[in-house]
Amino acid sequence: MNVIGGKWTFMIIRELFYGPKRFGEFQKILNGISPRTLSIRLKELEEEKIINRTIYSEIPPHVEYSLTKKGETLRPIFEAMKEWGNAWDVLAEEK
Repeated sequence: MNVIGGKWTFMIIRELFYGPKRFGEFQKILNGISPRTLSIRLKELEEEKIINRTIYSEIPPHVEYSLTKKGETLRPIFEAMKEWGNAWDVLAEEK
């Protein structure tokens, strides 16, 4: 939970399951996240070896974030949490 428990961290990782993202893409997808918070969360995930940061030396230069092998191992946990949430949504509707 120390790794994925921070605000926005869960959603950042979830989005990377769909493929690499650039900083600007995260800002559009994660409506309401500040650039500073996004930058901090990405650095934390990189330090934990959950994501890779790839710098492309083009003009203009850009950076892309993707999941590492360690990050990919979180997928079953996220899927289990989604299934749990869906099951409880169905049970709540039945009441």
